[in-house]
Amino acid sequence: MNIVIIVQARCGSSRLPGKVLLPLAGKPLLVRLVERVRMIRTPVTVVVATTSEPEDTDIRLLCNRENILCYSGHPTDLLDRHYRAALLYDADVIVKIPSDCPLIDPAVIDHVLATYIAYHDDYDFVSNLHPPSWPDGNDVEVMSIAALQEAWKQATLPMEREHTTPYIWERPERFRIGNATWECGLDYSMSHRWTIDYLEDYQFIRAVYDRLYTPERRRFGVGDVLALLEREPEIARINERHAGVNWYRHHLHELKTVAARMTRHEQPASSSITLP
Repeated sequence: MNIVIIVQARCGSSRLPGKVLLPLAGKPLLVRLVERVRMIRTPVTVVVATTSEPEDTDIRLLCNRENILCYSGHPTDLLDRHYRAALLYDADVIVKIPSDCPLIDPAVIDHVLATYIAYHDDYDFVSNLHPPSWPDGNDVEVMSIAALQEAWKQATLPMEREHTTPYIWERPERFRIGNATWECGLDYSMSHRWTIDYLEDYQFIRAVYDRLYTPERRRFGVGDVLALLEREPEIARINERHAGVNWYRHHLHELKTVAARMTRHEQPASSSITLP
């Protein structure tokens, strides 16, 4: 099995432009994310899939400087970008990880991958998102090249092209769908937000890195972050108003397998919280 992890990344974020290049423990956020992905035990190839737009030149230069494989593709058709990157690197299995998850736990990636590998004859697609259970920002989706190719050929809705995988997981009658839930039985997907889309998210993630990351201890995981938030609950309050806010909220009328309780709308800002 040739497993290729594809990290989608671009600079053109409407809420927090250039978020993947923001500094985090002395390196751009994207580099820290790739660093965590490379910590997994499973042998894989890691590729950053950015766009061919001029505004993403800095991502291409960064990847070249940091010895990260990089593919440049369609700016809005993420399904096309993932599929062509998968072909370029001769993937049998594709793992989709967003670039806005710099706290992703390598052990979570390994867990979802191990589930897919153990049952690859039974599943076309395995994730930890349908339904979700881990803290938001630990998103892992694994699929066969055949499943991705069929989606690439057949998907027509803009939402399906933009978000890469809905065509697959919205059709359990066509694809064999598996899910790897959090072993502890808890569900923190709507209450714990460890992804980045807003300034408060960056402040939260930076605070976590400032307290947990050292060159000698780069591999901290979900348990370490939860213990930190238990000790310093003020960190969790930095971006708590955005907990549960995700892209589903814009497409509930199109999605058959996503319930309204799986997303929230943005809450109004209160007083700004900034930690040193």
